[in-house]
Amino acid sequence: MTTATHPNPQTTPQPATDFLPIDAWDHVEFFVGNALQAAQYYRNLFGFEIVAYAGLETGLRDRASYVLKQNNITFVLTTALQPDSEIALHCLKHGDGVKSIALRVKDVEKAIRAVKDRHATIVQQPTTLKDTHGEVVVASIKTYGETLHTFIQREAYKGPFLPGFQKFEMPKEARKVEPVGLQVIDHMVGNVELRAMNFWVDFYRDVMGFEQLAHFDDKQISTEYSALMSKVMTDGKGKVKFPINEPAEGRRKSQIEEYLDYYKGPGVQHAALLTGDIFETVRRLRTNGMRFLRVPDTYYEALPARVGPIKEDINVMKELGILFDRDEEGYLLQIFTQPVQDRPTLFYEVIERHGSRGFGIGNFKALFVSIEEEQKRRGNL
Repeated sequence: MTTATHPNPQTTPQPATDFLPIDAWDHVEFFVGNALQAAQYYRNLFGFEIVAYAGLETGLRDRASYVLKQNNITFVLTTALQPDSEIALHCLKHGDGVKSIALRVKDVEKAIRAVKDRHATIVQQPTTLKDTHGEVVVASIKTYGETLHTFIQREAYKGPFLPGFQKFEMPKEARKVEPVGLQVIDHMVGNVELRAMNFWVDFYRDVMGFEQLAHFDDKQISTEYSALMSKVMTDGKGKVKFPINEPAEGRRKSQIEEYLDYYKGPGVQHAALLTGDIFETVRRLRTNGMRFLRVPDTYYEALPARVGPIKEDINVMKELGILFDRDEEGYLLQIFTQPVQDRPTLFYEVIERHGSRGFGIGNFKALFVSIEEEQKRRGNL
């Protein structure tokens, strides 16, 4: 594995103000092998509504994209129409995965000037897209692996998604989609190679003005066989959070190494999606066919002694596989899906927060054991 470097990582002084104010997550774009089928997967299992489309019928000759929404979460699934396109090559190397994490800002030109002055690699200069619904300004920068951050300014746009997209019409006879209660993206986790975590922590601090929210070392996230290290970076408003993981030395292959082996490099490991009722959300997801990681029953037997009194019904938590953790600010409930494609790469977390801004550190040990059991079944431990 290689170690990342960048020019003069420590030379940029840190301003007292938030030089890159982010309004919200805008969308996440995935490059996938078959966007039409993937859109139906997210509709039928996750309860997303397909709201917009772009492709041959809208004048695109090299790709097709489907836009899916559930409350404040927007996913875009993009597939190649030609075998030698960037999208096809991305899918050949990585499988289905996240290409771009788009962040909404009020002024894209200003955002790009700020990050360019701090040595960001600009992939797309500010570009204005227009149609009869108004205009959108977009620009992109490079982050870990082949992942991009795209800045979007869309206050002057009233269309279904972006210029060039049209409203998607499901057949009238189609079963109405049933949302599962997912509300907004909570955080998005990146896996990077050994000794690259601090490089990307520096990137988010120096280039994007983020702050470190948390740090977990290999003593906190480990088992008898493997370990990882993680640092969490957040924007100035605390709306956008990016945990960055790297493998740590261990006796066996860690989950991060397995991801890097099958994704063929750094990339987004999982997206955490916030819900207001995790019990109902998980029930609906299970009914739809979603597969989740399971921790040993002993986890629930030891839980009250570890975290104190719990308002929620532990028997229901055990039945559904939901995890609990508490910190000085409150508590959270969380659960993790199994990978949502055949490669053991991208998966999802469902999370419900009650004051806690943490990431479930008390659950890391049990989760690691569960993940290692899945690795063993795949022959990758």
